[in-house]
Amino acid sequence: MPELPEVETIVRDLCRQKLIGQKIRKVHVYWKRTVAEPPLKEFLSRIENTIIQRIYRRAKLIVISLSSGDTLLIHLRMTGRIHLCPAHTPRTTHDHVVVNLEGHRDLRFRDSRKFGRWYLIKNPHDYFARLGPEPLNPPLRFSCFQKRLKRYHRKLKPLLLDQSFVAGLGNIYADESLWQARLHPERLSASLSTAEIKNLYDAIRSVLKRGIRNLGTSLGQSDYNYYSVGGRRGRNQDELNVFRRTGAPCPRCNNIIERILVGQRSTHICPSCQK
Repeated sequence: MPELPEVETIVRDLCRQKLIGQKIRKVHVYWKRTVAEPPLKEFLSRIENTIIQRIYRRAKLIVISLSSGDTLLIHLRMTGRIHLCPAHTPRTTHDHVVVNLEGHRDLRFRDSRKFGRWYLIKNPHDYFARLGPEPLNPPLRFSCFQKRLKRYHRKLKPLLLDQSFVAGLGNIYADESLWQARLHPERLSASLSTAEIKNLYDAIRSVLKRGIRNLGTSLGQSDYNYYSVGGRRGRNQDELNVFRRTGAPCPRCNNIIERILVGQRSTHICPSCQK
């Protein structure tokens, strides 16, 4: 599933393509369940003939503000992708939403596993209230992070994946952050010292910034893997230290990286560095 760096990369790519100010002329939905809210007929009537005013990211969501006052939220889930192409381009089997824009361009939502969802809502703040603070922008202060972490008595890995704790982290960047902070994913959050909390705080921000700088993580070549707008692959996979490196030497201590399950999630650690 695309995480904060991948979604941020997509948002920046869409902004570079000068979508802001573009009119949505017509929308075609070929898999009705892609539109989660409101009912499809209402969705089409409210979104067509509106103008895109702003595109940004919140957590793992692409957020598009429209001239009507509505906000479009796009959750990519496992395999959702955004494409921009000339309007005459033949539609593929997995293009489930096609947005006809001015200038004879289409914004297309391709989703081979059909888990992605679109929401057209009046007040995004009600939806965002369920989410934790952003770790990067605006910057999450260390004092706030420390207070939030001390509230819980939970294992670190499931806590980092909880979007109500900190928004945007997923399996890749949680594993990388815990490795960088030298913390075992099964450590209880309440057991961390102030120094360990600061290490984790710094690691999360560092790992996410690196992911954005590298345009996200593309782990393979199939339709199930992340690509940004225009089919551009990320390059952060070349700088991963533990994620999906089972059996490889740890870049820090040369011990063998292991895969374990924590909270039923595949997790990668160095058993020497992360005791």
